[in-house]
Amino acid sequence: MSPIEKTVVFGTEDVLVSLCDSVTKVLTLAAHSPIRYSAMVQRISKTCLKPDIGCFVLFDGGFSGLVIINFSAQAAMELYTSYMRSMGIPEDSLASSFTSDEVANVMGELMNQIVGDFTGKVGRELQTHITQNQPKMLAINKQVMLSVDANLDQAEARRVTFYTGGGNIFYLELAIDRTEFIKLYDFEPHEAPDPDALIEQAASGIATGELPDVPGNDDNDELLKSLGM
Repeated sequence: MSPIEKTVVFGTEDVLVSLCDSVTKVLTLAAHSPIRYSAMVQRISKTCLKPDIGCFVLFDGGFSGLVIINFSAQAAMELYTSYMRSMGIPEDSLASSFTSDEVANVMGELMNQIVGDFTGKVGRELQTHITQNQPKMLAINKQVMLSVDANLDQAEARRVTFYTGGGNIFYLELAIDRTEFIKLYDFEPHEAPDPDALIEQAASGIATGELPDVPGNDDNDELLKSLGM
């Protein structure tokens, strides 16, 4: 087969579907409740952090991009409480507000697992490597919208609607450089890591208080500085 006859096997929408599958897999396991996403995707001109909780991760390497998940307060609290209850945390020990640092830490850890699962698939299926920064989370006032600049040369942006088991809505936004992956020869993807093991590892981290530092309301200055603002 000549080079011009080779079939494009992975483009922007394929990357997006892979990411959406990571979101549904990780959050379904964490919340013990089905997470699904819309079959329709929006083309958008830019990605933004929006109310009530915006969480984002930048990645770089084989290709560059930005992942944002904008949770409503109801969706964030549903996922947080379901996750914590599944680990046997008493009801009276749970945070009561989505602005709590504990909620930000837990949602940030789940975001970390989502992107970690996604980057693992990129390595196995696309045979390239990308690295991610630490997820950053911000509780946002309804009058505030922050645009995140990922320094992409030919950015393509998409937005997908997700639904929790309780019927709450959140949105995923992806911005990546325009890219296409073409298979040069057949290969066998490496075996995927066990997602249950990832959830158990995160659960043990929460139980021992060893959660990653995710900016909360007291770290807004540091977050804004990281955004170049």
